[in-house]
Amino acid sequence: MIQNQLTRPLSMNCRVNAKPHGYIKRWQVALFVGVCIFALNSTALIAEDPRDQGTELGSVVEDESNDTEVNVPERPDLQKYKTKIEPLLKWACFDCHSEEHSEGNFRADQLDPDFAGGNDITWWLEVYSVLSKGEMPPPESSELTDADRIFIVDWLSAEIQKAEKLRKSSGSRSSFRRLTRYEYNYALQDLLGVPWTFADDLPEEASEDDGFENNAESLLISAKQVETYYQLTLKALQRVTVRGERPPVVYWGISMEEAFQREKKWHDDTVESTRKKFEDDPKEQSSQLERLNRQFQASNDRSHYSDLATGMRAKFEWNYRQAKYAFEASDEVPSMPATRSSFAVVHPGSREALTVDLGDRLPDVGTMRVRIRASRAEGVTQRVPSLQLYFGFQATDQGRSIKRVSQRDVQILAPYGSPEIYEWDIPLSEIEYRNTYRGSMKLGQQPNPSEYIRFVNSTVGRSRDDSESPAILIDYVEVAAPVYDEWPPRTHQNLFIESDLAHDETAYAREIITTFMSRAWRQVTPAEIDRKVELFQHIRAGSLDFQEAIIDVLATILASPKFLYVSSGEYESRADQEVARLPQAELAARLSLFLWCSVPDETLLKLASTGQLTDPEVLRQQVNRMLDDPKGSRFAQHFVQQWLKMRPLEYLSPSRGENGLDEELLESMKEEPIALFADMIRNDSRILDFVDSDYLVVNERLASHYGIPGVQGNDFRRVALPDEFNRGGLLTQAGLLTMNSDGEDSHPVKRGVWLLTNLLNDPPPPPPPAVPEIDLSDPEIAKLSLKERIEDHRDHAACLSCHQKIDPWGIAFENYDALGRWREQVDGKSIDATSVLPNNISLNGIAGLKKHLAQDREEQFVRATVEKMASFALGRQLDFGDRAEVTDITRRVREAGGGIRTLVICLVTSDLFQSR
Repeated sequence: MIQNQLTRPLSMNCRVNAKPHGYIKRWQVALFVGVCIFALNSTALIAEDPRDQGTELGSVVEDESNDTEVNVPERPDLQKYKTKIEPLLKWACFDCHSEEHSEGNFRADQLDPDFAGGNDITWWLEVYSVLSKGEMPPPESSELTDADRIFIVDWLSAEIQKAEKLRKSSGSRSSFRRLTRYEYNYALQDLLGVPWTFADDLPEEASEDDGFENNAESLLISAKQVETYYQLTLKALQRVTVRGERPPVVYWGISMEEAFQREKKWHDDTVESTRKKFEDDPKEQSSQLERLNRQFQASNDRSHYSDLATGMRAKFEWNYRQAKYAFEASDEVPSMPATRSSFAVVHPGSREALTVDLGDRLPDVGTMRVRIRASRAEGVTQRVPSLQLYFGFQATDQGRSIKRVSQRDVQILAPYGSPEIYEWDIPLSEIEYRNTYRGSMKLGQQPNPSEYIRFVNSTVGRSRDDSESPAILIDYVEVAAPVYDEWPPRTHQNLFIESDLAHDETAYAREIITTFMSRAWRQVTPAEIDRKVELFQHIRAGSLDFQEAIIDVLATILASPKFLYVSSGEYESRADQEVARLPQAELAARLSLFLWCSVPDETLLKLASTGQLTDPEVLRQQVNRMLDDPKGSRFAQHFVQQWLKMRPLEYLSPSRGENGLDEELLESMKEEPIALFADMIRNDSRILDFVDSDYLVVNERLASHYGIPGVQGNDFRRVALPDEFNRGGLLTQAGLLTMNSDGEDSHPVKRGVWLLTNLLNDPPPPPPPAVPEIDLSDPEIAKLSLKERIEDHRDHAACLSCHQKIDPWGIAFENYDALGRWREQVDGKSIDATSVLPNNISLNGIAGLKKHLAQDREEQFVRATVEKMASFALGRQLDFGDRAEVTDITRRVREAGGGIRTLVICLVTSDLFQSR
């Protein structure tokens, strides 16, 4: 399997093309050769596995170490199939699934009964599934007795178990692959010590319909990618290191009294010019002055500057032209003034934001520290408002950008009259778009080189039954950049470590390289360190200085297959073992990639180096430590997004209007499944809580969408679910229902396919060619309900075989509209969400669906969750040889109470996880 993965892409893609400037650098050739040698060595490693030398199945393997014989599992009982099973299948199945009639593109008369050596195991598993669940033969037309059905199912079960053992003993599978885009980014973050984005120039991974992004079969590499990785790592290392003296800091100290007085001056100047303009027409003068004063005196329920002493209010104004709104910067540290009577009153909503224009003096790199003095507005006592920080610019009418730069909402807890300081630290190099006219144009010219920050009150707005609007008062804003709390910064010191050898370049280089390689490569030999020191000496001869040469060498370390690949080193194996054990360093890497999507930390590497990591109790402790670490949130995010196939949500666009999908709701929809999973991990909640639960994990925006009162704030938290609400679990989450809609209404087929594929791991067959579409131009069809249209569509012979398996599941969701809101009627007609499964089990809407999954499909659902998580953990799709281990893990999880954290522990401590 490894050989197929490696030799094909190397021959197709590994071409070293001449660079535009006419030559190939030496490090490029070295890295390219390293990729090829690494791949070929790994291929040879598998080829040299004694179990791949043609040992015939069913023979006796001799273990020379102890002179004992190990019996390979028994062969299939083909005679029993011919004499007892095939006649039953012929009678029950061949009428619909043979040469004359091959419904669902399935031929039962051509199945190979050799489960281990034949090519039809996937079909046999489908036969086992539909027979054991009573779905086939169709109950209404079947004459198959219960005894005959049990006889066939028992035979299938026994033969499948034999084949599982045979397939498992025939050889190991491989997860040899490169890091995904997100794993590469997290690995650099952890190695370099900053939560920055380093992988934007890499394309997103492709994801198969039934696979994960970390699937080994799709994670190949070409010589061109080696160049990209080198340039990315070089850029990353340059970003986290510095040169020379600490740069000077630029400051802005802006009081809202100053901002208000500026608005008032512009207003007073306009009033005076208008007074003079119409001094000969008192009536018109009075009308114009009244209009100006009315425009200036802002509405109290909209964001504005307010002078509490005079009662005057001025609207927030900002315009990019002439840069007249830019506040002046200073090279001196500003002193924070005492609290006065003028404030910026910021109401919820992006259109109500406070814009602070900083001109064109912000540097390119370093930290921008933003501090404000703020409190809740008068009368805001029950609500806890929150702020988000945005960064943007507008150079021309079309040239503009505005992006959120704060990672989390900042809750404003300070009560009215007692303001407090709130702070954000924003890495300027992390801001995606900057004004390119800085330095080339002057303030006041066009295009405008100015940039601004914007404060957005992200609180859910006041509802009809809410007595208070969660406004925020800001009276002072301070900005400083670039801010370094120490010099050189910690990221620089982590690479250029303190050493008594700093006076000897070669010795110091060896120390730096050894320290860095040990963390980046997990395992490193003295010979590998020697080669990198030699590379340093070669580069140093033509480099600017020591730092430049070291950074070049460190970049080659991070562009090496030893870092980029989840390597396949030598493994522990004996002839009496069915599995090839991972070495402990590789086990540490697999565990870290699984739960942190990154490289192992020092704790894991130390346990691996001392041989303790395979101890089940140690593994349990490490799993708990890693899940409780903040980096454990990566596991929740990436596993859930890929498991539930949530990418369609990324393509939805917010819309405006009371019933629309606004930006805050869409963002909350994307987060809800991840937040539920993270909460369940923390509490080791039952896996069946994914099906149904008596609680939700929501924020205020989602609770408002669901009609659940009493939830405040943008943070997700567990909320008890009132009995009358049809929610709980994954099935009724708004985001998952929305992405499986058509934008205008529900989509039972999409929802049914999604449930079967992702939650039950039982995908329906693909649709046959030339499937007729529902003809809405037919007035008779147009007046039917959605359920009736589907039933009419299903009456077509070409559609029946697929839809009888899909539609009943999807129809159960019909009480949820395109945005996942509960409804009782559509166009004045009551919704009928009842359906009947192929095995004649009735589902009474979403409640019936949940009950059926929890009671009748509990084992299937838990097993499907195990399969999905195991595939993600191993970085490959599971195959038939994994079935026995999956069965054992599922059993252990159910016996231990069925908790989701328990599942993670059972998986990590299994032979499946610890073997190749």
